Amino acid sequence: MTHSFLVEAGRWSIEGHWLERNGIVFPVKGRTLVAWTQENWFTMVTKLVFPDSDRPEISSQSRGRLDPEEDRYTYVLQQSLLGQVEGEGWIGPESIVQRYWVLGDRQKRSGFETFYRVSDNAYHLSGGLIVGHSLANTIEAVLERQP
Repeated sequence: MTHSFLVEAGRWSIEGHWLERNGIVFPVKGRTLVAWTQENWFTMVTKLVFPDSDRPEISSQSRGRLDPEEDRYTYVLQQSLLGQVEGEGWIGPESIVQRYWVLGDRQKRSGFETFYRVSDNAYHLSGGLIVGHSLANTIEAVLERQP
């Protein structure tokens, strides 16, 4: 694997835009911390804030397992916006793609995130939340590894 995000422990900054279905665009900033245990379990903690906005921050903590010989993983996530979430991820040659779904949700919310590798220290993030059959919001951002 040539990836540094997710497959290696590290700290990442996030900066980009959050787009709502109604056309409102919010600047978004945040941080992600990835940690690993010896048993091939990872933990990822993320916090997103919306500068100069009264929009509440979004925080999440996920835990998953990735076998070194596999290019797929599953994870569970607790998020302040969605609650309990389950998901799966695929690690490709140039990107990491995650799909998730909210547990016990009458709105049938689900979503996706793609982390496209630009370099060892930078990724582009593109993702979206789907409610029923409609895209509700998206995020586009750059992740940069911090020293």
